[in-house]
Amino acid sequence: MTDISAINSAIISGNFTNDQLTSITDAIKFARAQIAQKNKYTLTVGTKVKFTNSRNGMVITGDVQKINRKFVIVKTGPLNTWRVPANMLSAA
Repeated sequence: MTDISAINSAIISGNFTNDQLTSITDAIKFARAQIAQKNKYTLTVGTKVKFTNSRNGMVITGDVQKINRKFVIVKTGPLNTWRVPANMLSAA
């Protein structure tokens, strides 16, 4: 695998066409969908999971309450539920 910073530098400083950048974006979306699909198959209702809150960077843990097509409902407290993309979850 190539170092991620090398990939980022190549994209930022490269002279890519719009079609090439669209192709890179599509590949990233596909990879994210594959991660989400794999995560969804490993989850069941009641599974303990964790994810990082994108607003403040805190790691939040909870239990899977429902698994939807793209998002998973995670219960973190008696009154708190989160709608989290499946690719952001990992086992706690």
